[in-house]
Amino acid sequence: MIDERRLWPLIEARAAETPDAPLIVTDESGRSITFADYRDACLRAAAGLAGLGIGEGTHVSWQLPTWIESMVLVGALSRLGAIQNPIIPIYRAREVGFAVKQTGAALLIVPSVWRGFDYEAMARDVAGGADVLVADRELPEGDPSTLGPYPDTGPDTVRWIFYTSGTTADPKGARHTDGTVSAAAVAMAERLEFGPEDLSAMVFPYTHIGGIILHVAALMTACRNVIVEAFDPVETTQLLHDAGVTLAGSGTIFHQAYLAEARKRAPEKLFPKVRAFPGGAAPKPPQLHADLKAEIGGVGIVSGYGLTEVPILSMAGVHDPDDKLANTEGRVTPGVDLKLVDGEIRVKAPQACKGYLDESLNAEAFDEDGYFRTGDIGVLDDGFVIITGRLKDIIIRKGENISAKEVEDLLHTHPKVAEAAVIGLKDDTLGERCCAIVASRDKADPLTMQEMVNFLKEKGLRNQAIPEQLEPVDALPRNPTGKVLKHHLQEQYAK
Repeated sequence: MIDERRLWPLIEARAAETPDAPLIVTDESGRSITFADYRDACLRAAAGLAGLGIGEGTHVSWQLPTWIESMVLVGALSRLGAIQNPIIPIYRAREVGFAVKQTGAALLIVPSVWRGFDYEAMARDVAGGADVLVADRELPEGDPSTLGPYPDTGPDTVRWIFYTSGTTADPKGARHTDGTVSAAAVAMAERLEFGPEDLSAMVFPYTHIGGIILHVAALMTACRNVIVEAFDPVETTQLLHDAGVTLAGSGTIFHQAYLAEARKRAPEKLFPKVRAFPGGAAPKPPQLHADLKAEIGGVGIVSGYGLTEVPILSMAGVHDPDDKLANTEGRVTPGVDLKLVDGEIRVKAPQACKGYLDESLNAEAFDEDGYFRTGDIGVLDDGFVIITGRLKDIIIRKGENISAKEVEDLLHTHPKVAEAAVIGLKDDTLGERCCAIVASRDKADPLTMQEMVNFLKEKGLRNQAIPEQLEPVDALPRNPTGKVLKHHLQEQYAK
């Protein structure tokens, strides 16, 4: 493992040490790139972006699929010392516009149209004072010899803004550094024992903080990768089969897809070389761990726990006992100081963000001793972390946070809605599904499912946050102080 916590020097060091080894073995189009070619592409793109006025400290928001060019963009912006804000492709006008405005981005980079959605039109609508660059698998390029020296300010300078939906209507921008991202990457690489013979599946959005962490871990260890711009249960699984995946990440929804395909192929082994199934972002059914291990191979699910603000704060290891792999999120990772306060998990850690871009949020986020309040309830079992619940009113659907308040606030603006509550209900496929309980103003003319969907889309809400279930009620249950009794609703509508 290369011990370098600054991203651009790490890119250079890896290219020097293993220039011909592949960073990307293949994508769905059969493209690949070596570490040396990756470094060179980053330099050309850095020169091209410098020609657009991007330099040290420039804020750049970008929303691209999981492409080789997206990874090149990360390296290019790092070489320039820019502050980059990767945005998950499912986000729409509300979230993207908020991020661009709050960061003061000088440039917003998007594809033109991807998977049927017009990103360019959205970007031009929400960009404000930011320039818009449309990049469809192509970045601006220039002569690397025109670049100035790398602006080396060390690993503790804020270079990343990652937004999380959190528990409020507005997204929260977590301020990260190369050092915080690298600490998480080291933790993951050590627990999973990454090496140059490994082939890891990056089948989730690269712009998620987990994608950047996996990229950095690959640079540290020379781990090879397969990437896909959009997960398809059949086609992606076949790609991983053909490539010889050894680390089949990266969460419950993907693991369930692998298992379904494995059962279609039995007795043929789906992934003959698989060592482990890295996981995280959403709870895993213990039975899924057992089924993957028995029917596909490897040690089963090796999962971790963390947040955008403090990623990979715990993670299982490939040599952990089977019951711990099935039922816990592993042990805290190196340097993490975890305490439980009335059951709430609070941490200090080298991978913890440097607070929020909106500093007014920090007082609530950190306690009086400087511990980050995760909002998650858990217990320690012989040093292994078990998550038992959440203080935060969020719904985790396919590993992505949905703010109940955000959806509720929008529903309350519909002329038919008298009051609304949004809850998460357990779902074997999604992890949690989003359910809206609505009392309509006119009981003879209640809000319909299609009306709700159309309205929320018109308001710019991303598809993943639109409730899959609508339940009409005469009135919401409340306690004497007026607080909606969501636990009563969850018990009532759980199926």
